[in-house]
Amino acid sequence: MTTELREALHTSDGITLMTGTWEPDSPKAVVLLSHGHAEHIGRYAHVIEALTGHGYAVVGQDHRGHGRSGGERALAMRFDDYIDDFRLLADRTRERYPDLPRLVLGHSMGGLVAARYTLAWQRDVSALVICGAAFIIDEGVPAWQSTLVRVVSKVWPKAPVPRDDSDTLSTDPSVREAFHNDPLTYHGKTRMRTAVEMHDAGADALARASTLTVPLLAMHGAIDQLTSPRGTGQFFAAASSTDKSLKLWPGMKHEIFNEIDRATVIATMLDWLDDRFPATP
Repeated sequence: MTTELREALHTSDGITLMTGTWEPDSPKAVVLLSHGHAEHIGRYAHVIEALTGHGYAVVGQDHRGHGRSGGERALAMRFDDYIDDFRLLADRTRERYPDLPRLVLGHSMGGLVAARYTLAWQRDVSALVICGAAFIIDEGVPAWQSTLVRVVSKVWPKAPVPRDDSDTLSTDPSVREAFHNDPLTYHGKTRMRTAVEMHDAGADALARASTLTVPLLAMHGAIDQLTSPRGTGQFFAAASSTDKSLKLWPGMKHEIFNEIDRATVIATMLDWLDDRFPATP
């Protein structure tokens, strides 16, 4: 049986973050889950169900400016505000589960949040799982366009990035339809300041990847056109973790947890986790 608890966290700059905790009977570890840009934690119900079914408590929140949380919609004036917010969630989790291993799982922008949080607080993390992480978000973008976005973002941070991301989520057409019909997802284009902040945070994470030592599972859809599989490959190759695994999924786009063969992706992650965090007899 899984117990669900909804709470609010309040940041030092006045943002209210809406959180959720899903706890199975006698959890063996706790997973801190970080969702991607423009979405919310509710899109991971099937992932949460799979994790709790294997004995993991799951804790997550809607990032500031996302879902039910407060803040300007999908605008990151400073990327590491997300990291600071995630630290608040992790602190509360540590208080609630002081004796359990804490694992960090993040997708897309949330994968970058997960990576940056783990790089800063490795002593508090027992393992890191990232999928479609946003280490490189401008693959194939002309240099002049990247420069223009950077210049414009300084005077008009909310300006939309001129990029068509309408068919990049999944090869399953129902995923795109569900996203656009979801009132809690952000339906506008990526804001220029958000893009610049995410780009710089990704580049910095790649530059510091060699300091990572915790167990790492890095996954990415091989035909992802939203975030580059090359970035995940670079992060994986540079990581100093002695226990690390890389999985690029052929024929899959950005949201591998929402791909047609999502069950295999989730099962692969669970097998990896269970090998490292077996149930207590």
